[in-house]
Amino acid sequence: MMIRVSEIPAEGLSIVGAAVLPEPFSDAAWELHDLSLFIEKDEADALVRGHIAATVPQVCGRCLERFPLHVEAEVDARVVPRPAAKEEIELASDDLELDFYAEDLLNVAQLVETETTLELPMKPLCREGCRGLCPVCGGNRNLVACQCDVKTPHPRFAVLKDLVDRLSR
Repeated sequence: MMIRVSEIPAEGLSIVGAAVLPEPFSDAAWELHDLSLFIEKDEADALVRGHIAATVPQVCGRCLERFPLHVEAEVDARVVPRPAAKEEIELASDDLELDFYAEDLLNVAQLVETETTLELPMKPLCREGCRGLCPVCGGNRNLVACQCDVKTPHPRFAVLKDLVDRLSR
């Protein structure tokens, strides 16, 4: 869904419901469940506020099992015109919170995908108590209680363990 920023009414524009964006994500496996955005103009900028709910398939960082992750994203974004390519741009810390639009067109689907992606965890877990994989046989400890003998650390590392114990007191 493309919105011409210059045509956003003075009272703003509401976008409600997941059906408004039939394919908001580049990955068809991602699902948009709820969308509620309010877009208003601030001179040449567009201010976007609202809420996004989606389900994104993930792979657990411990056991490597696939699982659906429910994502709730609160949107509070300022979208500004893209600077001319010939200009040298130096970003300040406030500029990291900006997004850009080009040729007076705001791509709402791209904004929804970006905001959803920013809410994804760096190391997704299928559940909080995930036990991960056995370091010996590679079995999923959530499914099978393996009887593998976990190797004890090499005796030369005992000095380092002693140091860690002393420093943690």
